[in-house]
Amino acid sequence: MKKLRYIVMLLLLLAIVPAETLKAQNDEAADVDVNELVFGHIGDAYEWHIATFGNTSLSIPLPVIVKSSTGWHVFSSSKLEGGEEYEGLYIAEGGAYDGKIVERDAAGAEIRPFDISITKDVLGLFINSAILVVIMIACARWYKKHPVEQSAPRGGVGMMEALILMIYDDVIKGCVGEDYKRYAPYLLTAFFFVLVNNLMGLIPIFPGGANVTGNIAITLVLALCTFLLTNIFGTKEYWKEIFWPDVPTWLKAPVPMMPLIEFFGIFTKPFALMIRLFANIMAGHAAVLSLIAIIFITVKAGPIINGSMTFVAVVFGIFMNALEILVAFIQAYVFTMLSAVFIGLSRVKGHGAK
Repeated sequence: MKKLRYIVMLLLLLAIVPAETLKAQNDEAADVDVNELVFGHIGDAYEWHIATFGNTSLSIPLPVIVKSSTGWHVFSSSKLEGGEEYEGLYIAEGGAYDGKIVERDAAGAEIRPFDISITKDVLGLFINSAILVVIMIACARWYKKHPVEQSAPRGGVGMMEALILMIYDDVIKGCVGEDYKRYAPYLLTAFFFVLVNNLMGLIPIFPGGANVTGNIAITLVLALCTFLLTNIFGTKEYWKEIFWPDVPTWLKAPVPMMPLIEFFGIFTKPFALMIRLFANIMAGHAAVLSLIAIIFITVKAGPIINGSMTFVAVVFGIFMNALEILVAFIQAYVFTMLSAVFIGLSRVKGHGAK
């Protein structure tokens, strides 16, 4: 019962903290821009906003590293607060480069410099990766001190062992095939990387809250890794089935209908991986923030309506956060499983091969 109470309190915190942040940023309830609020919180930024107290905003400025027409520039993002311009650079408001650092060319048009700044998502990626490394090193040290023959792992180490064995035995071994050990390090890393980033994104206070796996650039790199492993190490039979599949000849020549379909399938598989993870994580965050925004949209509708909608928003916010914890695991599992399936399909052998 006590554990249940702690879980409920944690979920309340997850729902209320974003609400307090939204409230502090919107003094005029009638002027709440839901799109700006939602995408402003789940989007990337050059600073890590923590909270707002009255007119005071508590944020962590991050390093800006860009190469413009005048050379390299390295400075703190606090120089660009409030729309200020620094060294010919500023953060665009609206337009194609909304929220990005830009400069003006000779004609006065906004252009993007070469930007490798440490943004919120990049810092979140570093923090979450460090957390994952610490967890794995802690588990490895436990096994060095406690041989498996003497004692079984419990607690966090036991949970990690159960997750690893589940992915290793049920997903990797079952989907890849006989040379599954070759791909196990990548697939296990992908699973725990996605899982940790998903869970950290649900925590609304620093160092959580960065929408890492809801950033399509991150999911693009993950999908690209699966794409490379699938096609670089694909067997001859795999490529034969793509360019000369076992179908009637009229489907292969003179018009290569099936080879074209199979060739495009090479790219649609990782594309589906990228979009699936990105869309599910971003949609979950957007749904929670949209529910909380209802509280402030209905302020001027009267205390009865506002109170009722506040209760509904908080209840559904807690429900959505609890559901997002499940989704965080499911999306990590699905990404790993589909990656293993695609790799397994590329390891196909001829009908006469053993």
